[in-house]
Amino acid sequence: MQPLDTRIPAVLLRIDRNPFHHGTLGAVRSLGRAGIEVHLVADDFGSPVQRSRYLHRMHAPPAPGASLAEVAAVLRRVAHRLTGPAVLIPLDDAGALAVGTLYDQLTDRFLVPRVPGDVAERVADKAALARVCAQAGVAHPTTLAPESAAEAADAVHRLGTPAVAKWSRPWLLPRGTGLRSTTVLGSPHEAAALFERRTEAGSRLLLQAFVPGTRDADWFVHGCAGRDGVVRGGGTGRKHLSWPRSAGLTVSGDWTANPALWSAAAQVVSALEYRGIFDLDFRRDATTGDFHLIDFNPRPGAQFRLFADGTGTDVVRALHLDLTHRPVPDPQPLPGRTFVVENYAPLAALRSLTVSSPYGELAWHAADDPAPGAAMRLMWRRHVVRRLRDGMGHRSRRALTSLSAGPVEHPPAVLPAQANRERAVTDA
Repeated sequence: MQPLDTRIPAVLLRIDRNPFHHGTLGAVRSLGRAGIEVHLVADDFGSPVQRSRYLHRMHAPPAPGASLAEVAAVLRRVAHRLTGPAVLIPLDDAGALAVGTLYDQLTDRFLVPRVPGDVAERVADKAALARVCAQAGVAHPTTLAPESAAEAADAVHRLGTPAVAKWSRPWLLPRGTGLRSTTVLGSPHEAAALFERRTEAGSRLLLQAFVPGTRDADWFVHGCAGRDGVVRGGGTGRKHLSWPRSAGLTVSGDWTANPALWSAAAQVVSALEYRGIFDLDFRRDATTGDFHLIDFNPRPGAQFRLFADGTGTDVVRALHLDLTHRPVPDPQPLPGRTFVVENYAPLAALRSLTVSSPYGELAWHAADDPAPGAAMRLMWRRHVVRRLRDGMGHRSRRALTSLSAGPVEHPPAVLPAQANRERAVTDA
């Protein structure tokens, strides 16, 4: 493995509040194991990530929804604590967009990729992604942007059910509202109701055709486009389990070589002249065999450690090497390598621990850094108990309300639209 320049520290930035973001821990460990001094700017005080032996220091992050000036002020305060320049790596969309916009203000203290124009915003904004795909000649699901609740309902009529709803700028979603960046819809009525929450969501509602797929239809591609535009690090992988099902993060996946998909990803990156780390989500159409680009994330995906190759290089290390003008090693792919997130898939994690394989990695547990895994298990048990308690309280209140209202006619156990959606999600 090409040694990283340990004189240059790394600053990881995450504006989104998420104590269970395992991708943050993966970045801390990857760089820390290589001897890099790692600083984390995130609201992870009390999170399992804080327990990692490879984390040098934590810094208070900008507030959610902070202005660019506020983000810049936070990063300047961090820079003043460093003895020299540092590689700056945003770990969420809000951070990636802020760093891209503030490029000219940051380059005196940080090393960051130069992304031309508004490319980072265009690929992160789901409304612009369809145009990006058309420009690059890559398949993308039919996407409609309704202007009213009636148009939203009509769009689902046209697209058919199930349909997929997305907020164009998911990083603006407020916490505690129950709104998700992606939702599978089973009826036009659901689309109309969701449209009415657009002000609360902070961005436009997009309705997208559901791409029919069979088991293991969901794929992802990670990579790092260097200063010369060549993609290094990363690979192509299959998503076996996700949370929420069919519309969420990778819970279990494996490294599966797919040259055609890698070529399509490189084609998109080249057409955009994109630089830096990227995480692309694809879905294979069971009818046509086409791979549809679903999402382009201008930062590391949470499961990026799946693609740590035989040289120990992953996309985070590749970026540090590139920005410090060191050559990235020739790739040594490890097809069959697996990645499992224990708190979402405990049985799959247990299997990976009992089956001896040099190619598997868990999101939280690591023999050389056990404290975050132990803290996660304790926090997750408390989190699950609290959710169960809140759910039981909600059901009790609903039962009391029903009793006070008198007898009611019970609906069918499963409504037709709900059944269709559940079948679609299961097929995914």
